[in-house]
Amino acid sequence: MITFSELLERDGFDPSKIVVFRHRPMEPELNRNFDWIVAERPDLFDCYQNTHGTRTESALKRANYVASFLRHGPGAALFLGFFKIRGWRDLTSAEWAARPSHVELVRYGMSGASGGASRETISEFDLVETSYLAAWKHRLVIDWPGLERSWYRWADRNTFSVKAIAQADQLAGELPSWDQIALTFDQLAIMPTSWKSALRQWRGIYLITDMSDRMAYVGSAGGSENLLQRWTDYSKSGHGGNKLLKRRDPKNFVFSILQRTSPDLDRAELLRLENSWKVRLLSRAPYGLNEN
Repeated sequence: MITFSELLERDGFDPSKIVVFRHRPMEPELNRNFDWIVAERPDLFDCYQNTHGTRTESALKRANYVASFLRHGPGAALFLGFFKIRGWRDLTSAEWAARPSHVELVRYGMSGASGGASRETISEFDLVETSYLAAWKHRLVIDWPGLERSWYRWADRNTFSVKAIAQADQLAGELPSWDQIALTFDQLAIMPTSWKSALRQWRGIYLITDMSDRMAYVGSAGGSENLLQRWTDYSKSGHGGNKLLKRRDPKNFVFSILQRTSPDLDRAELLRLENSWKVRLLSRAPYGLNEN
């Protein structure tokens, strides 16, 4: 069986100049969201992997490339890309924490990697993705031997056997049945493109639950892009123009689907169904978050 280092040598790369990452966020919330962040938000992924603790910094300053992988079950890693290290710049702890992408990652559950708040400077690396093995991105799976907490390694000092090359992208995840979907407010902005395509086709009645007190809002989606259009509106504004939702923190919202309908259902029948759910779930004020 061929190893990852043998692939590198075959194609003219020096494994002694390549650091191999296996990303696995330690923060539970960030770890739950991380596959979608990698797949849908390359700007956030770049921010995540371009600053590190002092030991990793030292290794990167001696390397030419980063081979980036993601945890893919016990003892395995999924290929995310091959990056040229073009250089680095030093940031103060305040500059490091104030980067917009860093702030957004904290919103997704990152607690603050690199111990940056307690350091005088943090090196931010300029990692430029190359086209090397691009056809196997999100498909190539290798072994990750030994202790999993040893998350970065030199390519020449480890044996990473190639386990598989999957036929399909492994990051998006299988779309669940519509009645199994429950997305947090933050997940609306990073859900896989394939999921967005499905929501664009789905017309029906949706539910927003504020998990802080279990108060509920019922709405209907029947515009040109159906559920995707409505949920995108909430993702951008946090409230979709609804007065009672404006008073609440959207970070507590969970979005689900109560009923799917025919894609050509007329507006009057859609509103009738919406009202019937409001009655059954007692979602009108003062018991819920619907004004009418």
